[in-house]
Amino acid sequence: MFTKITEQSSLYDDLDKKPIAELLTEMNEEDQKVALAVKQAIPQIAKLVEQIVPRMQKGGRIFYLGAGTSGRLGVLDASEIPPTFGMPPTLVIGLIAGGDTALRNPVEKAEDDPEKSWTELKAHNISNLDTVIGIAASGTTPYVIGALRHARENGILTASITMNPDSPVAKEAEIPIEAIVGPEFVTGSTRLKSGTAQKLICNMITTTTMIKLGRVKGNKMVNMQLSNQKLVDRGTRMIVDELGLDYEHAKTLLLMHGSVKKAVDAYRNNENE
Repeated sequence: MFTKITEQSSLYDDLDKKPIAELLTEMNEEDQKVALAVKQAIPQIAKLVEQIVPRMQKGGRIFYLGAGTSGRLGVLDASEIPPTFGMPPTLVIGLIAGGDTALRNPVEKAEDDPEKSWTELKAHNISNLDTVIGIAASGTTPYVIGALRHARENGILTASITMNPDSPVAKEAEIPIEAIVGPEFVTGSTRLKSGTAQKLICNMITTTTMIKLGRVKGNKMVNMQLSNQKLVDRGTRMIVDELGLDYEHAKTLLLMHGSVKKAVDAYRNNENE
């Protein structure tokens, strides 16, 4: 029996009558449930990453799909992969019902079309090396259901991230990931605990994948884009730590080669010649 826990009444009432500190304390108490709910989903997250990595090693991609907050979180995670790991923006792609307009403004009925998402995926020449991850707090979004159904019919790896048990979205996915965070602090506001859980899970999927693809060395972002002075300084200090060079020499190497990994590899290759 499918139950929309995300729509159940908040465990707290009379919010409008409470002092600010009490509201913040109660929200924090609810937020502490999120990491524990995500922990329960780790076996499914691991199963997904284990199948994503070999596909991406052969040129596959990850597609996130969602509507509203869920869609925005997928786009956010995808947009953070190039600067963090130095990967092209074509490898992790976020699609949101209603297109880029929906990132800032609601697009009426955009999420109600189950065929639109598959049309958008086909425009990206989706193949069986790719992975489609549908994100839907409720687990009922037609835009997401349609994408997963068509993708699975075409032999494409599918997964879902939902916050209600045994949802219609989860039933369409080969690997359903469910984080049951309970009723929201403000009834039905899934931008709260549900959104936090979705963000944590997306972080886990892509970060672990990128580590396994060799985009992290030790615990360092050695392939990050040098898009500002803070990141240049961070990269320089990584080279200082790795090679024992003085700061200015390390910075010159970094700017010459464009990434920590390339700078370290070039320096070591010169030493060995």
